[in-house]
Amino acid sequence: MKSQNQTMQRDIRVVLQQPALPAYRLAVFRELAHRPGIDLRLAYSERAGLSNVEPEGFAGECVKMRLIGIGGRTMYWHGPQFSAATRRRADVVILSWDMHYLSLVPALVRARLSRVGTVLWGHGYSKNESELRKRVRNSVTGLASSIMFYNNMAADRFGRSDKVFVALNSLDQTPIQQQRSLWIGRNDWQRAFRKEHGLGDDPVVLFVSRLEPANRVDLLLKACALLSKTDQPIRVVVIGKGENLDELKQQARELGVKDRVVFTGPIYAQEHLAPWFLISDVFCYPANVGLSMLHAMGYGLPVVTSDRTDAQNPEIEALQAGENGLLYQDDNAEDLARVLKTVVNDDGLRQKLSAGALHTAMERFTVQRMVDGMEAAIRHAFDKTH
Repeated sequence: MKSQNQTMQRDIRVVLQQPALPAYRLAVFRELAHRPGIDLRLAYSERAGLSNVEPEGFAGECVKMRLIGIGGRTMYWHGPQFSAATRRRADVVILSWDMHYLSLVPALVRARLSRVGTVLWGHGYSKNESELRKRVRNSVTGLASSIMFYNNMAADRFGRSDKVFVALNSLDQTPIQQQRSLWIGRNDWQRAFRKEHGLGDDPVVLFVSRLEPANRVDLLLKACALLSKTDQPIRVVVIGKGENLDELKQQARELGVKDRVVFTGPIYAQEHLAPWFLISDVFCYPANVGLSMLHAMGYGLPVVTSDRTDAQNPEIEALQAGENGLLYQDDNAEDLARVLKTVVNDDGLRQKLSAGALHTAMERFTVQRMVDGMEAAIRHAFDKTH
């Protein structure tokens, strides 16, 4: 086996297989492709719910995924998983760790026989965990050279070893910070913006994401209704679209808070999102929080979400209660109202949480640190097979 110095003298040919290429991954894959000694090619497909963008700064190819129905379940066959698992194509392949891929096990076996390094990349847990799911998911890990998780909690739950790596799921803060500096540098715009959108002088609680039942925006509306009857009413801004939109609008009317809730519809451009983040006091994602939390933290917004962390997405690891956000008792609108009232009433606490949120986004959950974890997993897989 070659030494570390020897392996670093040649480029490692890496094929990274993914279900899609969403915009938020561009900076990550670009950073990985620019690491010395890494020759990256991306193979991706088209997956419902994720909009693809064109590769920028790295080689990429969209290869259609076959959908196969088995026993009422939809399974996948993604050709690049298997075709890349040969020395002619790659030194290391990074594979989506998802047992819905029928191509996954054949790819792992072929890679092992061909002495191609493999990295399994995935959550490593299910929001609806069961012993059977866990056993099936973990059954393939013995075939992999490296196992890469999105957060430390999942890695600890799996069990640490020399083949376990963490690439903290992160968001490129560059466009966020550019807009933040532009808007903060403008004078007297906040009051005019609030007036234009009928927000008055009350504290603003912001939600930005798809409007789906799992995200529990209904709880935020209930909390708003509860607070409207106290000495600390709030305004709620909901940015996004989704299957739940009409139901949520109806709920706001029934709760009597129609005039306190602004539904903007979807907003995608950062320059149009920035003022909403910057006039808000707190970001509330009642459940199922993900990268949206890091988006908000990049604007220095404290985050409030459910304390049922095992049902959240991997990015929940970024939230440190009392440092950059707060947790409320899951599925409890009264407790959510209490926590929101605490944040908007306590200027000192809110400023502390705001500073902590910005530090988290800019120092702890960065694209560079995420790619450090990816690179370490790749080099380990290469060393184990070459």
